Amino acid sequence: MGLKGGPTQDEVMAVSLAKLGIRPGDRVVDVGCGTGKVAIAASRLAERVYAIDRRAEAIAYARAQAAAAGVSNVEFFEGDAVEILPDLGPLDAAFVGGSRRLPEVLDLLAGTVQGRIVVNAVMIETLHSAVATMQRLGIFVEAVHLQVSRSADIAGGTMFKPVNPVYIIVGGAGCS
Repeated sequence: MGLKGGPTQDEVMAVSLAKLGIRPGDRVVDVGCGTGKVAIAASRLAERVYAIDRRAEAIAYARAQAAAAGVSNVEFFEGDAVEILPDLGPLDAAFVGGSRRLPEVLDLLAGTVQGRIVVNAVMIETLHSAVATMQRLGIFVEAVHLQVSRSADIAGGTMFKPVNPVYIIVGGAGCS
């Protein structure tokens, strides 16, 4: 089953997780969890991961992926992140893979996340919104433009085919 907008490319996920800096015992949220790939990867380090998506099919798919991976420390929430986030309490890190209501989501996360907030964006409008909102909140750290190319066969040889670029926007408490 393929979900619209996912899954996060392995290379992008590796950089995003590195920027999050998840440590054992951390409480992490994945907003716009889609296929659950990032939430499942984060669960290998974190004590608890909260995965949120407004699409029922995404939650069902992510839940099945987590079960297949033997992951039991991810809690899934179907609905609007703006309504769900206030009930989660303090968090150590947040990954945002969905851009719906991004400024409101970042406003909420800035008040509850003690560590890093990482937003992945494929559209420049989302990049702009994330950077501008983080700057307004005084939490902007950096934006990374990540371009990945993968080998592919061509005429008996090998070439590299580019994958669509992704912007990784990093913010954090006490950063400016």
